[in-house]
Parts: sequence; C-alpha cells; structure tokens
Amino acid sequence: MAAFVIERARTMAEAAPQPAHENYYLERKTLGNARVALVHDWLNQIGGAESVLEELVSLFPTSPIYTSMYAPDLMPDAYRSWPIHTTFMQNLPGVAKHHQKYLLAYPLAFRNLDLSDFDLVLSNKSGFCHGVRTENKDGRRAVHVCYCLTPTRFLWLYDQYREREQISKLINNALQPMLTMLRQWDWMAAQRVDHFISISTEIQHRVREIYGRHSTVIHPPVDTSYFTPDPLAPVEDYYLIVARLIPYKRVDLALEAFRQLPKEKLIVVGDGRDRAELEASAPANVTFLGRQSRERIRDLLRRCKAFLFPGFEDFGIAPVEALSAGRPVVAFAGGGALDTVAPGVTGELFQDMQVDSLLEVLKNFDARSYHSDDCRAQAEKFSRENFRDKLMDFLLNVINQY
Repeated sequence: MAAFVIERARTMAEAAPQPAHENYYLERKTLGNARVALVHDWLNQIGGAESVLEELVSLFPTSPIYTSMYAPDLMPDAYRSWPIHTTFMQNLPGVAKHHQKYLLAYPLAFRNLDLSDFDLVLSNKSGFCHGVRTENKDGRRAVHVCYCLTPTRFLWLYDQYREREQISKLINNALQPMLTMLRQWDWMAAQRVDHFISISTEIQHRVREIYGRHSTVIHPPVDTSYFTPDPLAPVEDYYLIVARLIPYKRVDLALEAFRQLPKEKLIVVGDGRDRAELEASAPANVTFLGRQSRERIRDLLRRCKAFLFPGFEDFGIAPVEALSAGRPVVAFAGGGALDTVAPGVTGELFQDMQVDSLLEVLKNFDARSYHSDDCRAQAEKFSRENFRDKLMDFLLNVINQY
C-alpha cells in the first residue's frame, strides 16, 4: 500500500479557503496515486443509489466503474462518457427491463470480477456488488470499502418486500430455497469487505444485526445548493408529498388523514403504479399533479406549509430537500427520518404508522412555530460538500492503516 500518499498536509487542507469550484475537494484531499475502482449493482434506473454514484464519480472521475449491466438508453446522457465495465449479464435477454428475474446470476457475475489489481475498491451497494473479488491467488489484495445503502432488502427484509410486491403464496414457496442460498452468499460476501459505511443509523443497525459488522455513518449527499429558501415566496396553505406512488411510500395513510381534515389541503407530486388507485380514492382536498420538473418541485417546496413523509425509508432525500428549501417536515418516526428531522425545531415525527398517529400531529401542527433558518441549517449537515469531506476523511484514514 506504499502507493498511497496524501498530496497535501492535513493542516494545510484544513486552512484552505472555501470551495470556489467542483474540483476543490479533489485538490484538497486526494488518495495520491492510488488506483481506485467503483462498483455499482446495476445501471438501468435512476434513484438514490445513482445520486451517490454520481458523487463518487465526481470525486474519482478517471476511475473505472464496474456493474452487472448497463442500459445507456435508460440512463442520463452524461453516463455515456464514463468508463463503465459490465459482466456477462449485459448479454442476458431482457435484463435491462427485467433485472429482478436474474437474481441467481448476480453472485456469479460479481464474484467473477477480480479487482485485486486496484489499491482501493469502493462499492455502492444495495444488492450484490459487494461480492467482487479483491484478493487473488498470488496474494495481491485491494482494500474494499462498502458504502452500504442497505443490506440486500429482498433477502433480509423479505416479508416487507413480499407484501410490497404482492408476491403470491405459490411464488413465495418456490423462492424459499433460492433465498436461503442467496442469504448465505450475501453474508459471506459481507465478511470479505474490509470496512463498511452506512447511510443512516437505521442501516448501521441492520449492518450490525445482519452481517455482524461495524460501520460508520456517512449520510448520502443532498443538493442543498439547488434547494434553497426563497424569502419572497409566501408560505401557502397546502401540505406537500413528493414521492413515487408505490405501496411502501404510504401515501394512502396521508389520504386517509386528510379525509378527516377537510379544511386542510394536500398536494401530491409523483407517479407510479398506484397512482390511479390512490387518485380514485382521494378526498376532494387532495390534488395529484403527477410528475413535475425539478424547478417546479423546488417552488412547491418553498411555499408548502410542511412536507409530509409518511413512509419508512432507509434515509430519505426528499425531506432533506424540503428542509433545505426552508420548510418543516412531518415524518414517520423511523428509518432515516430519525437522523434528519429534529422534532420541535425542523418538524415533527408521528410514532405509529397509523392514521390516528399522523392525525394527532397534523391537528396540532402550526407552521409558524418552525423557522426557515433552522430548517436550512439542519439540511446543510447533509450537503454534497459534507458528504465529500466525510467520505474522503474516512478513506484517507483507512488507507493510512495499510
């Protein structure tokens, strides 16, 4: 590991001026001549995992990216300039649109990736990508740091997944032998990881309980430079939800609460397979806007009475975007919301995922009790800059151990 060097003394780095451009963090804290590989589960959809990957690419712009398969037509154009490498899964029929059907292929695909010639492997995992090989038969070995979005949810939170995806009893019974085998593989792969990073205290708990491993919490990045308060935008009389309209987001819970609050208004932004059903069952004081532009979402955030987050999320970027825009959040007291919402200061938490629990908070909610500056200050803890700083500090500390 002698190739690892720190190009600037730490004391000089800490005395450096505030960033004026995107390359500030690359100049301030680097891994010297280290050869870094990035690993990602799959590249056929955009979500929170891809937001993290984009930040990793910005920190390591010349590093190769290894993934099971990549569908350029389903991903942002900017990805086409990245050095992306795929596995044999790239050639499986229909894999881009039906990647879940190939569950048994992922362990083999990632285990066949020998990345031992690199100095550092940084995996961005919610599935199986932490299973790459980082040591070869000649003893050459890379340090493997796993940024864990969650231990593989399909395997370890299967009952929740089954309910959410409405898996039938017949299919469930057929899946059990495969699930047992995949859990064994997943656990063993986790033991080969050198260091874990978790995205929230909830995930830190899961990593400890499922894998028996310690992890350090580094929250994922939120674009606080875009979602900003507007002092000229008046606070209006609506609550806001921005979410994919799928079961575990629990938009149905909010609809039932607002059915009992006919004088309050709720705006729902987003689309998904449950939209038609939710819209058909919604009371008159709930409005569905469908998909909206990023700019329109920012405007809605700036003007809402409060942002509602009724589901259980591993982290939850949307509520932090609301805080960043200066508005308080009402969220379920679980998952990432426990890290991001400060009750009485930047919003409130309802304790049980039941209509009555949410109703109790909404009936007593006074938007004037929460200050935009406090919300903004809370959000800045989760900024892209803080993410980069904390991640690079962690990686520098790790590599200096080898």
